[in-house]
Amino acid sequence: MKAKSLEKKFDEGKDISQNLDLSKSRRPLQEQKRVNVDFPTWMIDSLDKEASRLGVTRQSIIKVWLSERLQQSTSHKKLHSTAESGGRVRR
Repeated sequence: MKAKSLEKKFDEGKDISQNLDLSKSRRPLQEQKRVNVDFPTWMIDSLDKEASRLGVTRQSIIKVWLSERLQQSTSHKKLHSTAESGGRVRR
């Protein structure tokens, strides 16, 4: 199928998934890398209680919380950088 035909089909809201080869697809910046982290027992217990309360795994809650913290940190840095430059965004 040519690109224009595929684009037209997509723009019309039709399902194009059968026209895609997803076997080698990648999610940018989402590749996994295993790390080992040691936590004190009290922290593991607290993580497990919260994970159980939310109905998720310990690993899931750690990932979500780290992601939220990193996003906050990035947002704070951007705000701080903009304020320092007199409202201009640094690039």
